Amino acid sequence: MAKKNPNPIDVHVGSRIRLRRNMLGLSQERLGESLGITFQQIQKYEKGTNRVGASRLQAIASVLNTPVSFFFEGAPEGVDERMPKAAEEGTPYVADFLNTSEGIQLNRAFARISDPKVRRKILELVKALAAEPSSEE
Repeated sequence: MAKKNPNPIDVHVGSRIRLRRNMLGLSQERLGESLGITFQQIQKYEKGTNRVGASRLQAIASVLNTPVSFFFEGAPEGVDERMPKAAEEGTPYVADFLNTSEGIQLNRAFARISDPKVRRKILELVKALAAEPSSEE
């Protein structure tokens, strides 16, 4: 019997749960404790192996202090194999970066900068650094 692949929507919702959990610096164990479930169950949700029911998703949103709609932002349009199309739109690589240690640290540090002018200057610097290799002529 062939193993069933997770539904792309379930995978997306799980990756958004992981993203938000990491943004807040919560471990899978701590999130699980807050919900009264095991960290293994959180792992299964985050991988898309297990679907998250509506009431459980509402509880996760509450613990992670975000609206339920956050988990569906950038989701594939249908239940067919459209994940490559979403990759072309850029959403997955951003989520992948934000799930790295550097992405989390950068996001937290940047969010602590209260001066909007300083934030804009940092953004300009990052853009300039990113464009640097191609500007060598």
